[in-house]
Formats: sequence, C-alpha cells, structure tokens
Amino acid sequence: MIITRTPFRISFAGGGSDISSYYEKFGGAVVSTTINKHIYLSMHPLFFKDKYFLKYSQTEHTDSLNDIQHNIIREVFRIYGICGIDFNSSADIPSGTGLASSSAFTAGLINLCNVYNRRYCDKEYIAEQACDIEINRLGEPIGKQDQYACAYGGLNFIKFNPNGSVDIEKLFLNNDAYYKLEKNLLMFYTGKSRKTNVILTKQKNSIECDTRKIENLHKMVSLARELKTELLHGNVDSIGEILHTGWIYKKELAANISNEGIDRIYELGCANGASGGKLLGAGGGGFVLFYAKEENHSRLRAAMHDYSEVNFKFDNNGTQVIHNDNYYK
Repeated sequence: MIITRTPFRISFAGGGSDISSYYEKFGGAVVSTTINKHIYLSMHPLFFKDKYFLKYSQTEHTDSLNDIQHNIIREVFRIYGICGIDFNSSADIPSGTGLASSSAFTAGLINLCNVYNRRYCDKEYIAEQACDIEINRLGEPIGKQDQYACAYGGLNFIKFNPNGSVDIEKLFLNNDAYYKLEKNLLMFYTGKSRKTNVILTKQKNSIECDTRKIENLHKMVSLARELKTELLHGNVDSIGEILHTGWIYKKELAANISNEGIDRIYELGCANGASGGKLLGAGGGGFVLFYAKEENHSRLRAAMHDYSEVNFKFDNNGTQVIHNDNYYK
C-alpha cells in the first residue's frame, strides 16, 4: 500500500489574480499558507487486475477506466496507466469549504500514482500537472494558486507570470512573527458548503467583462505584495487590515461571493475583537478566517459560539508520501 498526505491551504491576499485571463495580461500574485488539515489518499493492487474499486465520498466498482465517474481520478489514472487498483480517499475537512480540497486531491493523486509507477517527481512537476489536469483537460474555471500551494506547502508568495510560469517564494519569518501569525488566526465554519464551479464561473465571466473588476484585482495583487513586505519585516498585526481591505475588494468581484449570513458572521467577528478577516475560497460558504490579537481571542470565540471553530497550525511539507511498501510491481 502507498499513502500520500496533502495539506489544505488558506489564502490571505491576491486570490483571483491566478486566473489566466488576468495574469496573462498583468501578472498575478498571492500570499497563502498550508495548514495541518490534510487529505489522505491510498491505493494498493486489486485482486482483479483489470478492475477498479474506488472509495471516496462515493463508491465505484467498475471494469472500465472510461466508466469512472470521478473526473480527476479518471484523468490521472489515464495519464499514468493505472489499472487493477483499490483506491481510498479520506480527509480532515469536507470538500466545498474553501480550503482547496479539489486541488489537494489532484496533487496528492499525482504524487500517489508516480510513486506507484516507481517514478520520482518533484513538487514543481506535481503542481504543473495538477494545473494541466484541472484547468486544461477538465476545463475547470479555476486558477493556479491552489495546486502550487498544496504541492509545495508552507507560507509562500506565489507569482503568476504572463508567460504562464509560476514563481514560489518562501516567506521566512522570524520565530516570534511566525508563531504570532499562526496563533492569531482563528477559523470558523459557516455551516454551509458550496459548489465552487458555479461561483467561480460567474466570477471569471465577471472579471473578463468588467474593467472595474480588473481594477479591483490590481488592488488585490498590490495587497499581496504589501502583505509579503509587512510579514518579512515582522509587522504581523498588519494582516488584519489587509485581510479586511481584500475582503471588501473580493466581494465586489461577483454578487454570489457573499450573502447576508456571511456578512453577519463577518461583522460579528469584527465587532468582537477581530481586526479583519475574509471568507476562504471562492465564496458562498465554507470557513471565515479572522485575525485577532491574543487578548481578544476569548471575546471573539464567545461571540462566535454558534459556529464551529477549527484549530490549526501551519504545515510546511506540501504533498508527501507517508507510507510505501511498493514491492509488488
């Protein structure tokens, strides 16, 4: 059996600038980090060498690659010639909650299949392949930040260049700043998941057709660059205001990013000690992230008692193999 573990990510600033229609003209940038909430993928040979037994949120037992219903599994297995497999997926956090579960799944599966085929691949290759599969082969209306974040892991400034290349800059904070940032970020579940594709399609169409939305993305990229500078100088508390400003800009990209319920949660948090925050992911539901100084944590948590808090720490490893007894091939 081979098992991979791939972290989920939280994005702080610049989201949306990783879509090709934007970065091919202007270049994009985000600041994000991965956290110690993961997706675990495993597989081992099936007794029946020409069949597939797949267990994720659904169960599939099929004789044909083309009959596999899970789009990502089908395409990745096709690329790497995988057959006769018992495959299983489990995760710490459900999908559709804004933590890049789909791209974490894709990156982890590419890693898994390469190890199964006894082929070494570095994290750049995994990220590039994940982008190609999700964006080009499957036509998902998504950007490139999640695949790179989940593959590489860590706190990063990620640049999306007009020629399609991607630059990863690790942000090395001093210990005090690093742990202060980690400790002062609090994440609460809104109680709702959502279908990312519907929201992202509307956002993508809106950005391509509205010059005002493009100006907003320019401002969001500037915030990502500002956040990078502030963090590297140890000015951790600045993230609160930057998150708040970025959330205002993001809500203007499309009408379905927020709603009355999400706005109410956000306003409640900011009225009870948070200096800023944002909804994670595409919008519509999932997790709200707040930044609050330590002396305000108790008040913020009391105000958010109706919403489940998920405690987390940062993860620096990216996708990795955590078990491999691949002696049978």
